[in-house]
Amino acid sequence: MKLEGDVDSADISDLNSSHCVLLTEGCVSYVLPHTSPRDACRASLISKGVRRFANSDVVWERFLPADYEEIISRSVSPVNYSSKKDLYFRLCDSPIILDDGNLSFYLHKQNGKKCFMLGAKALSVAWSTSVFWRYKYSPQSRFSEVAELVAVCWLEIKGRIKTSMLSSTTRYAAYLVYDIGPLSCGFDFPAKTLVRHVDGTKDDDDDVAMTVVYLKPPNTHSETIRVVPHKRADGWMEIELGKFYNDKIDGEVDIRFTETCQLHWKSGLIVEGIDIRPINEEE
Repeated sequence: MKLEGDVDSADISDLNSSHCVLLTEGCVSYVLPHTSPRDACRASLISKGVRRFANSDVVWERFLPADYEEIISRSVSPVNYSSKKDLYFRLCDSPIILDDGNLSFYLHKQNGKKCFMLGAKALSVAWSTSVFWRYKYSPQSRFSEVAELVAVCWLEIKGRIKTSMLSSTTRYAAYLVYDIGPLSCGFDFPAKTLVRHVDGTKDDDDDVAMTVVYLKPPNTHSETIRVVPHKRADGWMEIELGKFYNDKIDGEVDIRFTETCQLHWKSGLIVEGIDIRPINEEE
């Protein structure tokens, strides 16, 4: 016989379940902004209530850079989005072109860190104002023009980026993004790369820190070749130029790719730019 005020086990189970859901949603609303985009996406599968918090602007604005509004205001075309989550993935999947059209910005999908690509016309290219290089439209490029090498024996490409533009306390790598035309020549020889914080080091000391790379690795196997080019998802090739840790508030990073020793004639190189992005956590 059930007396007035008695609560059976089913009622207690329902009550505990309700409290558990409320507690879970309350915890999630507090914890999620301090996690990662991947965690937020996973949490959205727990329940409808949790999904509401996991997809909210409060959560996803924390994953965007603090200066994201200033950055997208510099886009050469409007950046449309329906929510902060939509904006996050829009910036991950579709780089935006900034300022004068020679700089692109996107987010690293895993952690929301800032990534930039310096377009070919934002780079310092030796002999680029002469008949040895030409700038042309490429339908495969995010930029209006890429640089195509007609013929040089002295190949030198440099780029610089301010550390304040990048995410702080983050390990980055810089990559030359390029292609090689069917009538190319001169890229079976080693080139040198250098990535460093600008701190007044003399040019005479640069050769010590340089890395040897091949845009077209030789057919013979060699254990000394540690950096090889890779095919990107967008169809371009890329080769790592070097890594650096960004812990400087005010400074610059100097990035170089050179082949000025062998002095063989080279032609057919097509340069889209230099991509600067965080290193994956597992690397």
